[in-house]
Amino acid sequence: MNKNFWKNKKILITGVSGFVGSNLTKELKKYGAIVTGITQSKNKNSMLYLEKIDKQINIFYGSVLDKNLLDKIILKCEIEICFHLAAQVEVGFAKKNPYVTWKTNIEGTYNLMESIRLYGKKVKSIIVASSDKAYGEYGIKFMPYNEDYKLKPKYPYDVSKACADMISLSYSSELYNLPVIVTRFCNIYGPGQLNFTALFPDLIKCALTKKIFKLRSDGKSVRDFIYIKDITNVYMLLAQQLSINQKKYKGEVFNAGTNKPYKVKDIVSMVYKYRNENTLLQMTLKNIKKNKTKGEISVQYMNYKKLYKFFKWKPQYSLRSGMVETIKWYQQYFKIK
Repeated sequence: MNKNFWKNKKILITGVSGFVGSNLTKELKKYGAIVTGITQSKNKNSMLYLEKIDKQINIFYGSVLDKNLLDKIILKCEIEICFHLAAQVEVGFAKKNPYVTWKTNIEGTYNLMESIRLYGKKVKSIIVASSDKAYGEYGIKFMPYNEDYKLKPKYPYDVSKACADMISLSYSSELYNLPVIVTRFCNIYGPGQLNFTALFPDLIKCALTKKIFKLRSDGKSVRDFIYIKDITNVYMLLAQQLSINQKKYKGEVFNAGTNKPYKVKDIVSMVYKYRNENTLLQMTLKNIKKNKTKGEISVQYMNYKKLYKFFKWKPQYSLRSGMVETIKWYQQYFKIK
């Protein structure tokens, strides 16, 4: 990646105050990008505000469901590169509130694509954040997911991401010719993740505050976890390459993971053991055995083979090294040694 490429580039990030949006903004500002962000409200419990990153960017408060707002931003800010990160991301919430999830993730996506189609004459790159869950249930013998797998989602969140993918790729077809790349990543973790329904934030919080971790599943689900700095790196790489060579890369789908899956209960053990909380670990594992998993895919992980083939990209952080960096950040956040 050519870091000089980003100087004075006009960037739009939807969902800018989220975990990934905050980290991506922080990286882009290091290299002189002019960042505009959309977020629904000023959430002070966001890395964007905690680290005062918001002071360095233009922020519009509103929703991707407000197409007039999107039209205004695309025109007024002369956007060149767009990262579409805004979404309802909680799997549990989606099971209880499918309508809200579908409306946000699907309508929000076609609103943005339509605004860019009509007013985004300067847009050279659109990176859409999807999910490994868009593939649906394939089973362990078909792992890792490959980009050419058919999408066969079943549960609400998974369906919402698959629909958004298909809409985005439709806009990249010869009919509209928008420069779109869809990214499907495994579970992302790292500093600034303050959604405590997610595994890593909740688990680390419990380990640091000496509490039993309450998992919503039996801990046997198999997942892949990738560190946030690897993700911001690949987002910027893809956006840059697409801007330079739209013809070659538009309409492509790229998976990213580590191809090193773990059972969720093994992640639980790793964090508690790092903190030398063996008694709490045993109590947590005892409770986990009583749980039943419903409405979630049992086995998911993916490789980075295509990314490596195209760009020689590979993750730089092991799970342990990323976990250590993440725990250090939460220690500062909770003011715990």
